[in-house]
Amino acid sequence: MKGQKGEQNKLLTGGDSLMAYETDDQETQYCFPAINSSCIKGKRSRHEYNIMYVFFSLLSAWTVFLNLLVIISISHFKKLHTPTNLIILSLAVADLLMGLIVIPIEAIKFTETCWYFGDILCGVFINTLGSLLSASLSNLVLIAVDRYVAVCHPLLYPQKITTTRTLISICLCWFCSSAYNTAIVINNGYFYTFHTTDVCYGECPYMMSFVWRASDMILSFVSPCIVIITLYLRIFCVAQRQVKNINLLLNTGKGIMQETLKMKSDSKAAFTLGIIVTFHLLCWIPFNILSLSGSTVNTAIMSKFLTWTLYVNSGLNPIVYALFYPWFKKAVKYFFTLKICKPASSYVDIFNDYH
Repeated sequence: MKGQKGEQNKLLTGGDSLMAYETDDQETQYCFPAINSSCIKGKRSRHEYNIMYVFFSLLSAWTVFLNLLVIISISHFKKLHTPTNLIILSLAVADLLMGLIVIPIEAIKFTETCWYFGDILCGVFINTLGSLLSASLSNLVLIAVDRYVAVCHPLLYPQKITTTRTLISICLCWFCSSAYNTAIVINNGYFYTFHTTDVCYGECPYMMSFVWRASDMILSFVSPCIVIITLYLRIFCVAQRQVKNINLLLNTGKGIMQETLKMKSDSKAAFTLGIIVTFHLLCWIPFNILSLSGSTVNTAIMSKFLTWTLYVNSGLNPIVYALFYPWFKKAVKYFFTLKICKPASSYVDIFNDYH
């Protein structure tokens, strides 16, 4: 017993340079053995380490690769340079950065049960995570507005929703998301996290006072959700009415084929993007409810599960595109057969086989 205590004191005073997980199984393990205020490190077997790192590596690669396909497809083919697809491109960029930056760092933090990168990088990471999540939700609002105008006011769509206006809106969304989350990080003390008495060294918690959590939920979740849900309810009501009108035209034999096809196309696009929005909201709602409830209801397992649900969602959107967008399937085929490298391939009519 004495030897065990002596070894622990040795670790705390910096007498041993070994990492915490190299100590005996019976000993308390620390994230930073040489620092008195170090967090206690969770114990995992080597088998658990291997499984978790393989899983998170595959998840990160999956998310990056699929969203990269979306980005390349929309960027390369000129026919896909529409306002709607520009918003999808912006959403894919946010999802790709989630897979490239957030998932690997969060995986290390979760698997090691320690934060090894210091308090400044903790603030930078929280800022990046918040900015990407906010940008994703902002893009969903833009998608809802785009589909609302396309379905409910089709004659005004070409004048109201232009490529330039869409690009400006996307840039504003990214700028506001970044500025807002920088303010949260600075005002909640992330850059001096480890100098406080409440946080041990080796932890990067999501720190926010109740006032900040409540205001953040209203500004960056409740308000966008109300806008999205309201617009989509209106879209589906109008779409239902359009379906009845289409059936009536077809039954009476009136030849307004071009207008009928456009109405069908807009309704289908609204339906597809509605699935993406629904996936996001199903992931966001439980997470935000748990976040607002704080430590009284919050459990570590549930918190981790809902957090990772948000991250996994970034890899699901391209699957929705693959299931419902023929142009995406064709673009992927061009990519894998290397036809995308041919001269003038960007001018190919990506829709021509599907009309």
